[in-house]
Amino acid sequence: MSDRYQSLIHTPVGQLLAKNLGLPNPVELDRWSEGDPLVKGTVVVGGEGRLTTEVTAALDVLGISHTDEVTEEGRYKGLVFDASGLTSSDQLVELQRFFTPKLRKLESSGRVVVLGGPPEEAADARERVAQRALEGFTRSLGKEVGRGSTVQLVYVSPGAEDAIASTLGFLLSPKSAYVSGQVVRIGAKGAHKQPAEQVDWSKPLTGKVAVVTGASRGIGEQIARVLHRDGAQVLGIDVPQAAEDLHRVMTEIGGDTLTLDITAKDAPARITHHVKEQYGGVDVVVHNAGITRDKRLVNMKEDAFGSAIAVNLTAPERITDALLEDGAIKPNGRIIGVASIAGIAGNVGQTNYAASKAGVIGLVDALAPDLEDGITVNAVAPGFIETKMTAAVPFTTREVGRRLNAMSQGGLPVDVAETIAWYANPASTAVNGNVVRVCGQMMLGA
Repeated sequence: MSDRYQSLIHTPVGQLLAKNLGLPNPVELDRWSEGDPLVKGTVVVGGEGRLTTEVTAALDVLGISHTDEVTEEGRYKGLVFDASGLTSSDQLVELQRFFTPKLRKLESSGRVVVLGGPPEEAADARERVAQRALEGFTRSLGKEVGRGSTVQLVYVSPGAEDAIASTLGFLLSPKSAYVSGQVVRIGAKGAHKQPAEQVDWSKPLTGKVAVVTGASRGIGEQIARVLHRDGAQVLGIDVPQAAEDLHRVMTEIGGDTLTLDITAKDAPARITHHVKEQYGGVDVVVHNAGITRDKRLVNMKEDAFGSAIAVNLTAPERITDALLEDGAIKPNGRIIGVASIAGIAGNVGQTNYAASKAGVIGLVDALAPDLEDGITVNAVAPGFIETKMTAAVPFTTREVGRRLNAMSQGGLPVDVAETIAWYANPASTAVNGNVVRVCGQMMLGA
């Protein structure tokens, strides 16, 4: 779906109007293409904490150019600050000292990452205060940087210092084009942790099997394509009515198909049997299939409410339970849910949808502490993504959805897919229990 406003605003007349009237002026976001380096440019690294050595080591493994010295004439693609050494509020001024002189040197679609320690794991109250303050700093800076740039905060638990490479690679690269203002937690989950130097960063999912529900079109299709690009064998699942589109997509990427209604009583057993018989198990499970049945609650029928819950939440619960109980998810496996901004902030006419998507976040919270063998569970929460579904949204609502974020534009299905591919990476074992919004940092509600 084309964004006519964005096309207009990039014309000479549009630029004049944007400048004089203060209109949103969205830039064309950098997005990653196969064969590109992860980062086209140099990243400046600063700060004095327990993570600095591991940051530079990770950047070396990822092939990302970096420096700790800034020149007058230099321009930089990323800024990384290790704030894990800030142990009291008076030390927070170090953030200003590092960033203020460098922000004007940040290129368009630049990347800013602040690293800290989880506040709840701090040594004392003063350190907890200082580390919690980082969240307000990064969320605000994300709304200031502009020009397609992003800002993230990564809390790294003690003992997880050597598990940051996959997250840095994602957040510093164009793969995170529509992700900003997020807080990512990297825990000290040790089982099956794969060292960064052992990962083929061009094809990290080689030899892995990925299941994607709702894979015939839209976001699900892009998830399947990106996971295949990264080396995975993909099993696409969708309803019989979508069989033709599903077959086309899977044929193009050399994938497998399974047509069924995921809400059917026997669906979990059929999926589990298929992956065990055909592949000996599954490495990545993406619960993408979803429906909307929008109407204000005062006018909503029971079947409309119940069907959204059944497809979006109950089916992923049942399928996940069946796969785990049968041991069908392999060690270092991934369970990935697709939630929504509606599940975080709510939305008029979507009490059913919002409840189901908040429930997906609940599923992450419920499973994350107890999974074993390096299996993780995380979710994405998309905001306004340009799909056929959003193309049908009324014009005014659609424009508000596009503009009311730090990027002043809608995201693309590939933005959701890239975030899921980061979760799926075998080096992301320490990334567990996260819900990352793919929303361009919406201004209100979340």
